[in-house]
Amino acid sequence: MRSKIIIGIVLALCVLATWLFGHLYQELLFIYEQTGTLTDSEYSWVFRLLLNLVGYSTVLLPCYVLYKYLEKSNYFDKIANNSWVSRMLYACFSEHDRIPESTKPVKVEENTKNEGLELAFCFTGLMGAYLVWGLLQEKIMTQNYVMPDGTLLRFNDSQFLVFINRLLGFLIALTRLLSTGQQIIAAPLYKFSYCSLTNIISAWCQYEALKYVSFPTQVLSKSCKVIPVMLMGKLISRNKYETYEYITALLISIGMVLFMFGSHDDASTWGATSASGVCLLALYMWCDSFTSSWQGALFRRHALRPLQMLCAVNLCSCALTAAALLHRAAPHRATANLLRHPMFVADCALLSASSAVGQLLIYRTIARFGPVLFTIIMTLRQAVSILVSCAVYGHSISAIGGVGVVLVFTSVSLRIYCRKRKPAAVK
Repeated sequence: MRSKIIIGIVLALCVLATWLFGHLYQELLFIYEQTGTLTDSEYSWVFRLLLNLVGYSTVLLPCYVLYKYLEKSNYFDKIANNSWVSRMLYACFSEHDRIPESTKPVKVEENTKNEGLELAFCFTGLMGAYLVWGLLQEKIMTQNYVMPDGTLLRFNDSQFLVFINRLLGFLIALTRLLSTGQQIIAAPLYKFSYCSLTNIISAWCQYEALKYVSFPTQVLSKSCKVIPVMLMGKLISRNKYETYEYITALLISIGMVLFMFGSHDDASTWGATSASGVCLLALYMWCDSFTSSWQGALFRRHALRPLQMLCAVNLCSCALTAAALLHRAAPHRATANLLRHPMFVADCALLSASSAVGQLLIYRTIARFGPVLFTIIMTLRQAVSILVSCAVYGHSISAIGGVGVVLVFTSVSLRIYCRKRKPAAVK
């Protein structure tokens, strides 16, 4: 009884801390919106990012304090898992394995017969989902919507866009898990918060970067992400990569740079790249590399299914982004007006649906082939999308771009060949 009273007091203090941080966030947001020097500055994104982090902290800091208390008091060794509070705390913070060894699913790496078909399915699905997502992302963040009274409005609330994308992904995964009777929380929920935080920051940076750099420039930065992902995998999971993996990763990055620069008729179509755009893209690459590497480690540690990963990560993402949105004194006026525009609502719905499908395929690919091969698939997707654009709109590819295409596909073929010759290198 004494332990229940103590945990009740701790939970009440966490709620109080959440309210206090929320009040602080509202005050900081009000000061930012009333200070024209900050809002009009080229580096206003820095202040918006800091405000977002304060909003996320209204959830993260109280939960961290609660976790440290439960750990220090050995709560799970003393309290039976028989009340809804203890079950909730167990699902969020317990270090115990959620899946017994005897019920863990068989590792898919043991079945290699359909590896080629699986790889083709993942590549085709990712290419289709993120081709739609990329086009809609550029439209929503860079185009004006004509309102009924003739005024033009442009959407600029990246936080809201991240929230609706993650909310739909969570609802789809939850519905599917409930309908099939699968376990919803298959690992301590707090472990997903790390990759969830970097995931929403990387998504926010991706949307914000379109305000400072052109869309092709953003795609170019993504094409060089293979090496950062490998370095992050080495740092997080202590992965060991063969020499050929480093070489092919470097060749893929070089080939994509040559191809991207050689796939446009006029260099001016790339647009000006400001310092803010470079910083946002660098932060995006770092966060995104950590996200995929951490998810790969979770798949190996807890034998998760892709739907379980999708549900847990998006649940954490919804909690963090909703905290930042709900603590606002009032929603952005432009966003509220655009929500009454049918075309904007349709674009957001389709963007969220393609994002949810893409996330599910991402987790399936990472679970099946690892984060590095997933990054290579996404790099190839970018190359294919540009080839399709050139074929549809008649853009020419220079000789340098042609060399880049050959270099990319040769490097990927070499990597697949070496991977078949040395299957032990994948583990």
